[in-house]
Amino acid sequence: MSQITETFPEIPTVPGDPSGPSKKKRRWSLPQKLIVGVLVLAVGVVFGGFAYLSWTEGKIERIASDDLTSLNTAPVVAGQSETFLIVGVDDRSTLPDDWDDDAYADVAGRRTDVMILAHLTDDAGIQMVSVPRDLKADIPGHGTNRVNAAYVIGGPDLLVETIQQETGIPIHHYVEIDFAGVGAVVDSLGGVTLDFPLAMRDTQSGFETEAGTHTLNGEQAVAYARSRHTLVYENGEWTSSGAGDIARTGRQQQILIALFSQVTSPSSAFNLPSFLPTFADQITADEGLSLAKMTDLGRRALTIDSRAIDAVTLPVQNSRGSDGRAYVIPADGWQATIDAFLAGTTLP
Repeated sequence: MSQITETFPEIPTVPGDPSGPSKKKRRWSLPQKLIVGVLVLAVGVVFGGFAYLSWTEGKIERIASDDLTSLNTAPVVAGQSETFLIVGVDDRSTLPDDWDDDAYADVAGRRTDVMILAHLTDDAGIQMVSVPRDLKADIPGHGTNRVNAAYVIGGPDLLVETIQQETGIPIHHYVEIDFAGVGAVVDSLGGVTLDFPLAMRDTQSGFETEAGTHTLNGEQAVAYARSRHTLVYENGEWTSSGAGDIARTGRQQQILIALFSQVTSPSSAFNLPSFLPTFADQITADEGLSLAKMTDLGRRALTIDSRAIDAVTLPVQNSRGSDGRAYVIPADGWQATIDAFLAGTTLP
C-alpha cells in the first residue's frame, strides 16, 4: 500500500504573535525613562492630591442651602470678592475634658461670640471687619435686640440676614467653629506665636502670660481670644487694660492672623497634612463652599503675606436702649469702614 502524504498550507505570521520570528526588544534611553517616570509620578500626585482633598472636604459639616436662604447668590460685582461670615460659637458642651473648668461657667446652649466679615482683595490682601456682638440691631421678625441674639433665635440664616441688613454688606459664604474647634486647629499647627509687650492675665477667661514672645497652645489661644477683663502689669502693678469687648475683637483678629501666618509659613509644611483634615472636621459651612472654590481660595491665600491683612472692628459707641439693655451703636467712621470694605480699599 502506498503512503499518503498530506500537505498543509503555511500559516502566515501575525504581527506581535509570540510564535512568530523573534524581534529585538525596544530599549529605553535614560532620558526617556526619566520623562516617563516623572509623568507617572505627576499623575499619581494629582490624583492622590485630589483624593486627599476630597476626603478632607467630606469632613466638613454642611448647612443645607434650604436652611441658609439669606446668603447672597447674586454674581459678584466686578472688582469685589465673595464675602465670608466667620462665626465663633460659644458652646461649653464640646470643651475637652482637660481644659480648665474654672474658666468656663456652666452655661447651656450655643451663642455667637465672634462675628467677622472677611474677603480677599484684588491687590493680594485680606480684609477682616469684626461685628461687635452687642450691636443694636433690628432682627427681622423679632424686633430690637443685640445682633448675636439673631443666632439664638433663628440660627445661621437669621444671623446672616440681620448682619447683611445692618451693614449693607452682601454675605456669600458662612463658616462656623466653636471654642474646642479653634483649640484643635491651633494645636494641629503646633500653636500660634504672639508678642506681648506687657505681662497680662484674665482670671475669668483663664489667660495668663509673661511679657515677651510666646507660642500659645489651643487652650491658651482660646482663653486669650475670650479675654475681656484683661489686666496688664505696668509700673509695678496690675491695671485694667479697658476697652472690654472692642479690645476682645482685636484679640480674636490677632489669633486669626497668627493662624494664617502659621499656615503659610514654610516651617509649617509638615503640619499641613494634620491641619487640613482637623480644620475641615471642626467647621460648619454652607453647601456652596465647594472643593474647587476652597482650592482656589487656598491657592490665592498662599501668595499673601500676613502683613497684607487689614483688620478692624466696626466703629461703635455705648448706648442704653429703651428696653434697659446696654448696646453699642454705629459711631463716626461706621459707613466709611463699610464703604472701604466693599471697595476693597484700605480700611480706615
